[in-house]
Amino acid sequence: MPASSPFPCLAKRTARVVAGPSEAEEAVQVADHLLEKGDHSYALFFGHLAVEKILKALYVVRRREHAPPIHNLVRLSRVAGLQPDEERVGALVTITAFNIEARYPDLKRAFRKTCTMEFATRHMQLIKDVFQWLRSLLP
Repeated sequence: MPASSPFPCLAKRTARVVAGPSEAEEAVQVADHLLEKGDHSYALFFGHLAVEKILKALYVVRRREHAPPIHNLVRLSRVAGLQPDEERVGALVTITAFNIEARYPDLKRAFRKTCTMEFATRHMQLIKDVFQWLRSLLP
């Protein structure tokens, strides 16, 4: 690892840290693919995953330590040192719900009924807007 790296405490996991933003961007691509194929609930789940990964990359850059193993995007944004406004907090709350609703069987069935193409498309745009905002905060 180069001496100038901002991640000296993460020397053994350099590849993983560097891959953070690209893995997040890959999750957005997977979400788009799932949406295109009509798998709306999983598209939103992968959208959540993309936002979570980009937030964890921000955490690592700002805190110079491993990100905590949490999925709540509001909490993650705050421990990363962000102070999202009320609108962005609302967006993060909405996106966090896609992690929970797509993961647990009893919630998943109901969530799949809610996930029409219109619903999923509208929320994928929200995910992409939040993602772009977070991506713009990375060096």
